Amino acid sequence: MSGPPPAVAAVRGAVRPGLRASAQPVLVAVSGGADSLALAAAVAFEAPRADVPAGAVTVDHGLQAGSAARAAATADLVRGLGLDPVLVLPADVGTGGGPEGAARTARYAALDGAAAARGARVALGHTLDDQAETVLLGLGRGSGPRSLAGMVAHRPPYWRPLLAVRRSTTREACAALGLPVWDDPWNTDPAHRRSRLRAEALPLLEDVLGGGVAGALARTAGLLREDLDALDALADAERARLLDDGGLPAAELAALPAALRRRVLRGWLRAAGVPDLALVHLTAVDALLTGWRGQGPVTLPGGAEALRTSGRLVLRPAGCRGATARPAADPRPVPQPEEQHP
Repeated sequence: MSGPPPAVAAVRGAVRPGLRASAQPVLVAVSGGADSLALAAAVAFEAPRADVPAGAVTVDHGLQAGSAARAAATADLVRGLGLDPVLVLPADVGTGGGPEGAARTARYAALDGAAAARGARVALGHTLDDQAETVLLGLGRGSGPRSLAGMVAHRPPYWRPLLAVRRSTTREACAALGLPVWDDPWNTDPAHRRSRLRAEALPLLEDVLGGGVAGALARTAGLLREDLDALDALADAERARLLDDGGLPAAELAALPAALRRRVLRGWLRAAGVPDLALVHLTAVDALLTGWRGQGPVTLPGGAEALRTSGRLVLRPAGCRGATARPAADPRPVPQPEEQHP
């Protein structure tokens, strides 16, 4: 007896290890596009064999005419694959961050709520091509190595099993299974940066460099993530070692290599609840160590202040000028922010 078509087998093979590794229920986020439909079909086939409960969720952003009908049709389609439950969730799309950013924020808020309510992990259909686009976007923004490391396969509650699978493979899998693919017009709208990158920049790079660019970018992201994860682990250990009553010893911290020192500072500030920490804030706090001239405190997002006093870095809570340092921050590892994804 012959097996499934190669594309179908490739997608099933991508999801199988993750399903067998955990009995946690899975909700597949399905938009109706080829990537998420192929993922839903693969999970529907493999989950019962791994004895893992599997359902799906589709988010209605309400941004296009007929979006509610489209979401309902997608839900009916994945129910036919055998996934249960299948949820249709409305998204409250705001205006912050532009249309793409606002839709992404609303979508992940809806998915977070579904995951929490059902104790499930959410399977996302991001492919190798999405990874390559994310790396290029990070490179263009100059936002540091973490953005160039791309998306991670596992970051609760999210699971991305298709990061080594090409977008063309998911489309072939849908065709082989007779699944009707819906192509979101937003994905080809040149008003959106990622759409132009997909339609113009990556094909040009493939042509100029002789092919293989998407795979090379994804491999680079994986290698860089390994290095960053190692540095983050070292920084967490240093932070736990140095932290004393909420503060850090300035001289000992200043002696660390810059890549390690700044990670210690970032972890310290984030663990203390400083929101929206940007490079400009981190650089200013670092200057209290490496460019010390007796300067005053550094004001941070949220109103807290970092200052150097008696040879130590301490945090002063918002609205407490002249008060003592903030209580000791939790020395446990602090998750690093992930680069924005589709």
